[in-house]
Amino acid sequence: MKFGKEFASQMVPEWQEAYMDYNYLKTLLKELQSFKHKKQPQGAPAGGLKRKLTLYRAFSGLTQRHHHHHHHHSPTSPDIESQPILVSSVDNNGTQSYETTFLMSTDEGGEYELVYFRRLDNEFNKVDKFYRDKVQEVMKEADVLNKQMDALIAFRIKVENPQGIINFDKSVEMTRLASDIAASAAAMSAATTPAGSRSASKRAPHLEAIEESIHGKADDDDKDGEKERSTQIEEAKPTKPKIKPIRPAPLEVLDRVKMNNTLETPRSTIKGVLKVPNHTDLSFSKENLRKVEEQLKQVFVQFYHKLRLLKSYSFLNTLAFSKIMKKYDKITSRNASKSYMKMVDNSYLGGSEEVTKLMERVENTFIKHFSNANRAKGMKILRPKIKRERHRISFSTGFFAGCVASLVLALIMIIRIRKIMDHQGRTIYMETMFPLYSLFGFVVLHMLMYAINIYYWRKYRVNYAFIFGFKQGTELGYREVLLVSFGLGAVALACVLSNLDMEMDPYTKQYKAFTELLPLILLLSVLIILFLPFNVLYRSSRFFLLTCLFHCLCAPLYKVTLPDFFLADQLTSQVQAFRSMEFYICYYFWGDFKHRENTCRDSHVYNTFYFIVAVLPYMCRFLQCLRRLFEEKDPVQGFNGLKYFLTIVAVCLRTAYSIYKGIGWRVIAWIVSAIAAIFCTYWDFVYDWGLLNRHSKNRWLRDKLLVPHKEVYFGAMGLNVLLRFAWHQTVLNFKLSLHPATLATIVASLEIIRRGMWNFFRLENEHLTNVGKYRAFKSVPLPFNYDEEDEKDD
Repeated sequence: MKFGKEFASQMVPEWQEAYMDYNYLKTLLKELQSFKHKKQPQGAPAGGLKRKLTLYRAFSGLTQRHHHHHHHHSPTSPDIESQPILVSSVDNNGTQSYETTFLMSTDEGGEYELVYFRRLDNEFNKVDKFYRDKVQEVMKEADVLNKQMDALIAFRIKVENPQGIINFDKSVEMTRLASDIAASAAAMSAATTPAGSRSASKRAPHLEAIEESIHGKADDDDKDGEKERSTQIEEAKPTKPKIKPIRPAPLEVLDRVKMNNTLETPRSTIKGVLKVPNHTDLSFSKENLRKVEEQLKQVFVQFYHKLRLLKSYSFLNTLAFSKIMKKYDKITSRNASKSYMKMVDNSYLGGSEEVTKLMERVENTFIKHFSNANRAKGMKILRPKIKRERHRISFSTGFFAGCVASLVLALIMIIRIRKIMDHQGRTIYMETMFPLYSLFGFVVLHMLMYAINIYYWRKYRVNYAFIFGFKQGTELGYREVLLVSFGLGAVALACVLSNLDMEMDPYTKQYKAFTELLPLILLLSVLIILFLPFNVLYRSSRFFLLTCLFHCLCAPLYKVTLPDFFLADQLTSQVQAFRSMEFYICYYFWGDFKHRENTCRDSHVYNTFYFIVAVLPYMCRFLQCLRRLFEEKDPVQGFNGLKYFLTIVAVCLRTAYSIYKGIGWRVIAWIVSAIAAIFCTYWDFVYDWGLLNRHSKNRWLRDKLLVPHKEVYFGAMGLNVLLRFAWHQTVLNFKLSLHPATLATIVASLEIIRRGMWNFFRLENEHLTNVGKYRAFKSVPLPFNYDEEDEKDD
């Protein structure tokens, strides 16, 4: 793989604007190269002359020893005078930046090289400034974590040792003994260690970026003792190092600390409405200690992940500057990369070690306090392994896909050969069994659309795992989703064929109760697997789905997050599936399923719940909008809630028309449905997808597009309008030779397809918003809250 592609694949997606623009610099070099080729005289070698001449140089021998002659170059030596560039540091309003002076601008093609170095400096200054700002942010976060660790250790002492009596005498003696041994070892090695090596090993001041909060603990005393001893040895004044007594963290810190109630519950929501403070006094119990440790554990994992990304950012950009300068040297036959990379290595980007030392300190703190001094366990949590693509997943997916294709073909052949649709029982089958099995069709279709979404999100580097908040390493890929969908589809089709193998006449006695119970058994099996507590069949993803589903159903009692309202939007496209589940309950509990007889549609209770089930997903989404309006005070959420309210009215009117008929219901349902569809379509384009911006660089779209072909966006908008208004067929009653159940299923399937298309552009817009704000991390709530007055004093 070429470096440009590798560089792009390793970027943090949300920071891609802050990386060096390698492709543009490469384009400038290509222009320079093409200019040199045009100016090159005919017959001259196209390049590599210097390399060919070295092949004619006298052989230096394999055993020739290098003579250590030190040549001191003066500032006016030919090597320095022949340097093509001069890199200097300048101060722009208190901000350090770098400028490159091209010393050979009079050469042919020099103007191209001037443009290249000007853009190169701009890119480097951009990268260096971004890195410096991010490092300052993490250093501030480290200070906050210092205080959190102070409170944690004091809290731990209070819980595990209520009397505050801890025996530190033994630790003091062990520390003193270890220090004496270290002092003698340092004294012995001082004679053989060069002075330069000793002076180069000075401790950086930022090594103590994260304190472990036990003031004067053993390992810090050793380091302080070593520092004192190294100074004393250099001064030739060996004295016994001073050892500070070990003492626990001061318990007084707990007097100005309260616990944050970070867990979102209906109770916390009610307290927020009543404006009850969200901080509680400390309760020293083992249960609270466990909760605090778990919260801080998550905070450290997230903080360490941020440090790793910063370190990767520094390394990748430094490597990119090295690669582009080598390419410049190769094209121009100059030797400028050495001078420029020396500046890069001495800059904050290449020479700063704050992040590396901070990572080491975080590792030590995490291993000691959160993994019981087990380094392997701690590092496994801090650095989770990347999930590998398994061949058995691909094989199983292909196997079940083949089963689905074969079963669909068999189903078509059975219907055609046995002429099942000509039997008199076909109408009863379409009114009873077809709605039962269509539920699984809706679910499988939605999962297929989600798998397609994941494939294209990954292709265009949309960080869907971060946006949804999946735990690192637990997100499902498109192969896993396809495996589940094809597996469910194969089982459902097998059940359909089992039922169709019986006669369709409901008055015969050839039916067996077991075959009629197959849809119910399949549904119960799916629900059991969904709620299965064992760590099988993607438990993390199943529980994540159930948690979001519970939050949707309990809206507005839980804080609304993106996964919650995204799932609620998916549920609004599954109204027909919810109605199928309602029919399951009525058919198997109040109907004669052995003879495919039921009176569900004649029941007032069933018709009432027919309204409620259709409205429930939209009501959840409407309540979520009200919750966000109350918390964020954003009027956009109010208009969004109005959109769902109009949809609720439209759904109710369409449902009333489907039950009661009548020209009056038809006209009202058509008008309200048209208004709701227009409002929803406009909202999709402008707010959810971020399109229809006439002042954009891409007219009527948006400034940034992940898909390179603009036609895709215009085609998606047209298709979205068409599918939005597909529901109007239920009101307009076009003359189609289809059973009403079949027509309703087709319309519902079109809505699911529209939702799958909507998903891609909705998450693309969210991703670009994160990119614009360089938002690559989720904020993790802290367990302790310090009093504001004390914070100001500090």
